[in-house]
This record gives sequence, C-alpha cells and structure tokens, in this order.
Amino acid sequence: MEEMKEITTDELKNKLDAGEKLELVDVREDDEVAQGMIPGAKHIRMGTIPENLDSFDKDKEYIMICRSGNRSGQVCHYMQEQGYKVRNMVGGMLDWSGETK
Repeated sequence: MEEMKEITTDELKNKLDAGEKLELVDVREDDEVAQGMIPGAKHIRMGTIPENLDSFDKDKEYIMICRSGNRSGQVCHYMQEQGYKVRNMVGGMLDWSGETK
C-alpha cells in the first residue's frame, strides 16, 4: 500500500502564509467545525466522503483535516485507495495555531 503523505500544522501555516492555493477539507462533525475552521477549508463530514467523491478532482491534492489527525488519516487511506491525491494534517486542529474562522 502506498505510504500516506502528511503535512504538519506548521508546514501548512507557512504555505498558507506564503499565499499558496491549497485544497483543504475539514472532515469533522458540524459541532466541531462550529468552533472554528481554517479559512478556505471546505467542510465535508467524514461519514459523507464516499457520497461526495465526485466533488473531488483526481488532478488536485487535498489536505484532510480533523480534530487530532486520526479521522483525517482514515479518510486519506480511503481516498488514496480510490485514486485521489491526499495529505493528512498531522496533529489536527488540536495542534493548529493559525487563524480560524
């Protein structure tokens, strides 16, 4: 199985601060997202990823985000098996020190 790519919260913050256009997907539940999301992230709950696969582009890389990095890691494994380019944000929102909205 292909190794899962990861990105740290600091690496992600640096890329966003540098103005990079990234595809961020927050897979947390509604009540978690209400406490704040990384600006520009799309909210697609983990449980609804399979039915939303057609909204993803296989030519783009997506950075998956959850609370701790565990659920987003599971989503990454699943999406990688479906042929998508994904990267897991390790540490999740618990480690995120950047801006939220």
